[in-house]
Amino acid sequence: MTVRFDDRVAIVTGAGAGLGRSHAMLLASRGAKVVVNDPGGSVDGSGGANAVADKVVSEIKAAGGEAIASYASVADEQAAQSIIDAAINAWGRLDILVNNAGILRDRSFNNMDMTDYEFVNQVHHFGTVYCTKAAWPIMRKQQYGRIVVTTSGSGTVGNFGQANYGAAKMAVNGFINVLRHEGAKYNIRLNAISPSALTRMTESLLPPDIGPWMKPELVSPAVAWLCSEECDQNGEIIAATAGGYARVQYFVTDGVQFDPAEPVTIEMVRDSLGKIRDLSTAVPYTGLMGNVVKKLREMGRIK
Repeated sequence: MTVRFDDRVAIVTGAGAGLGRSHAMLLASRGAKVVVNDPGGSVDGSGGANAVADKVVSEIKAAGGEAIASYASVADEQAAQSIIDAAINAWGRLDILVNNAGILRDRSFNNMDMTDYEFVNQVHHFGTVYCTKAAWPIMRKQQYGRIVVTTSGSGTVGNFGQANYGAAKMAVNGFINVLRHEGAKYNIRLNAISPSALTRMTESLLPPDIGPWMKPELVSPAVAWLCSEECDQNGEIIAATAGGYARVQYFVTDGVQFDPAEPVTIEMVRDSLGKIRDLSTAVPYTGLMGNVVKKLREMGRIK
């Protein structure tokens, strides 16, 4: 059956161009009422222009959809609250929040000003937190919500010159890892998209032979799925680029288990590195204790 969003209200932050625009257009084309949020600033977050969000709203309406614009910055808590308020004031509910807004201020860490480090985190990390915090009580009360955060391989595997960006992108992973537990009984699902696409943020970073294949509209179907009522995934990361989709998962190896009743030395760790790092024994890492409880029970140290 076709995935639809009729009678659902969605917010997409950073929706004035690139990935955000593509997400907003797809959700609207499937029946969602969409708040198109974008302050219209440059890639580094400076400046602003209302016309950026207005243009996308006009495109959605021209295609027969329903949308309104928001020009607020997610980096300010009160402004982020106003984005959520816009949805409630217009349509009386909020079902979907796509935290897509972002900026780049790339520089090697040695040459990076703390202002640039902090502001990138303010937008990517705290912007996600501010919007989610404002949406949370609404979704809890209505016993329904779908929240998507935007992570990146710059955090999971690293990318030169993006210490600020990579740290912020890993922060949102930790954020949903916790909230997936807190929101589960309220039918709130939180997942992450790890996209790669040719946008104004990446056009100078991508190889010229690959870039043309990395269309934003090839990421949006995965985002829309994570926004759907049918989606029962929770706390997962989906990587999407150039028509390819994959799950990103943390793993833990079987490793070694020393007797906690006896001393453990540096040399014991050194001499066991082969087993500690042996990925042939790896399994998905889904709990805080990993396999420690199982091993201690097998050892007879706990019941």
